[in-house]
Order: sequence, then structure tokens, then C-alpha cells
Amino acid sequence: MKPVILITGGSRGIGAATALLAAARGYAVAVNYRRNQTAALAVVDKITQTGGEAIAVAADVAVESDVLRLFETVDAQLGPLTALVNNAGILEQQMRVEQMDAGRLHRIFTTNVIGCFLCAREAIRRMSTTHGGAGGAIVNVSSGAVHMGSPGEYVDYAASKGALDTMTAGLAREVAADGIRVNGVRPGFIYTDIHADGGEPDRVNRLKNNVPLKRGGQPEEVAAAILWLLSEEASYTTGALLDVAGGK
Repeated sequence: MKPVILITGGSRGIGAATALLAAARGYAVAVNYRRNQTAALAVVDKITQTGGEAIAVAADVAVESDVLRLFETVDAQLGPLTALVNNAGILEQQMRVEQMDAGRLHRIFTTNVIGCFLCAREAIRRMSTTHGGAGGAIVNVSSGAVHMGSPGEYVDYAASKGALDTMTAGLAREVAADGIRVNGVRPGFIYTDIHADGGEPDRVNRLKNNVPLKRGGQPEEVAAAILWLLSEEASYTTGALLDVAGGK
């Protein structure tokens, strides 16, 4: 039986790259998406056309009932969960803190923090040896923004990822005896569509000269780090936060 991986926000960018690499490594893949069914199905098609196994599942991780249905669908269609990648996350238009309203803050923290907690909870209920599971691994996709806080752009997004890092540290220690490893990756300036969501599609090119390696990163480079953390090669690694940011 293939190991089973669930990737939230798996229809584009880092999530899609992770889905494709996971399939190549022998995982049965659940590609979660919120709205972009076309993109999610395209990822699934790429996997199945090369002999892999994958499904696309619509769910908003910010909605608890959606999360419950998401995990139940994976259970029914792919089998026992082996790995979770908490990749779903949002940011909004670049602005200073004094311009932000409570609605924006609620949206950012509900998706980027509470959504990750809900998905981790459901994964633990299935993977924990205490609950009859066989163990597993979780990778939380954070951001290099935690280091400087994204001033003048999205301090709220950076703060939500800082909360995710704290969750990673605490949860790793909480479930270590349950056979579950929990780690995080902190991507730097990566060429993905998320920058367009913030109002600056070309943001990576503007900032890449500030990176010691003098370039932006590719989603596949982050995916490789995620798959390493999920693998047996990282069997003694838990509670780690791996920067994939070109030295930034």
C-alpha cells in the first residue's frame, strides 16, 4: 500500500510542486484546494498520467466542517494518512498596519493559523500511535517573513507565520511519543502566484538582489525540502525550522 499524503493548498505554487514530487516518490496524493478546481485537477492529471494516484478535494481549511469532510474523503478514497503538508495560506494587499481592519486580520489568522491547527488535529487523530495509528509526519509551510516581519507590506501575514513556527515547536514535542514528527520550512522569495495576491506580481525580481544567492527560488526547491523532512532520511528530525531562502 502506498503512503498517503495530504497537501493543503495543493493546486498551485509550492503546494503543486510538492504534490508532483510526492507522487514521484511513491505517495498517493490528496490535492486540497479552496476555489481553483481547474488548477487542482491539472495537478491530479499530471500525476495520474505518469501512473501515480491522486485525488482533488475542495475544502476551505478555515472552516472546521470543511476540514472534517476533507480528512474523511482522504480516509475513504486513499486510505490511512501518512503525511500532512500544511501549505494553505493567504495574504492580502500590501499595506501598513494602521490601514488594516479587523476583517482582514481575522481572515489571515483564521486560514494561516487556525486552519493549520485544525488540519494538524485531524492528522494526529489518525496517525498517533496512541489512537491506534502507525505514526507519520507533518510539515508546516511557514515563511522567511518571520525574520523581519514584512514591514510596510504584510506584518499580519508575517505574524501569522510566526504563530505557525511556535505551533511547530510545541506540537513536535507534544506528539513525539505518538510516532509523529513535526517540522517546518520557511521559504524566502519564491516565484509563485501569491505575490500577485499582495498586489505585486514581480516582487521576487524586485527583491532578489538582497538574497545572498542573488536569485529567487523555485517552488520545486521548497518541495524538495518538504519531502526530505517527510522522509526516513529525516527520521531523527523533529521541531526543526528549515530556511529555504537562498541565505536570506
